Amino acid sequence: MINLKNLKPQYITNETGKKTAVILPIAQFQELMEDIEDLAAAAERHEEPTTSHDEFVSGLKRDGII
Repeated sequence: MINLKNLKPQYITNETGKKTAVILPIAQFQELMEDIEDLAAAAERHEEPTTSHDEFVSGLKRDGII
């Protein structure tokens, strides 16, 4: 997840000085987009049942994965 303190945005303004757009390095933009996608996925799945770590590991062992 991107550290917002490390962002150094530049702004495009209109003739009155109102900010109308943001310029970010492409790497920071891509990282922000990945973070947004991750948050959207988590929000969509928030009502799904959870599995404890022990149950998860037991299932992996039962299935021969570990």
